[in-house]
Amino acid sequence: MNIIVNGENKEFDNESTLQNIIRELKIEDKVMAAAVNMEIVKKDQWGNFVIREDDKLELLQFVGGG
Repeated sequence: MNIIVNGENKEFDNESTLQNIIRELKIEDKVMAAAVNMEIVKKDQWGNFVIREDDKLELLQFVGGG
């Protein structure tokens, strides 16, 4: 399955949940917000939200600065 994560094409074996994709990318401790096809997905829904072929994910982390 092909999906686009932060502008990059990524291949995954099967349809999966957003939470599983984040785990597979090994960034679960860093992601603070997620959008799928330009729609925000609340963190408590990540485990049930199924990602499908050609979905576009934006995974965001907050960075301090000044």
